[in-house]
Amino acid sequence: MSTIKITAKRQATFPLELCRDLGIQPGDLLRVEKRLIRGERVWTLQPNAPSDTWFGSLRKYAKGKSHDLEKIRRRIGKRMGKERSR
Repeated sequence: MSTIKITAKRQATFPLELCRDLGIQPGDLLRVEKRLIRGERVWTLQPNAPSDTWFGSLRKYAKGKSHDLEKIRRRIGKRMGKERSR
């Protein structure tokens, strides 16, 4: 069992083995949850992995359209000009 020391600024250093087991790296976020297991209060740590459910959700809108940055800027400029004239 490892021990984690909390500093005066409430910062902690996690053992390397724990970080590897959790799959976390510096800058990652952890989700901390309080649970009651067999009548005992237990805290769980889980990587706060971003939800990837939105990845690719806009693909249908981009299909068949140019991804050239200049064309995108011209299109935005045209659209903004139309909205201003209303």
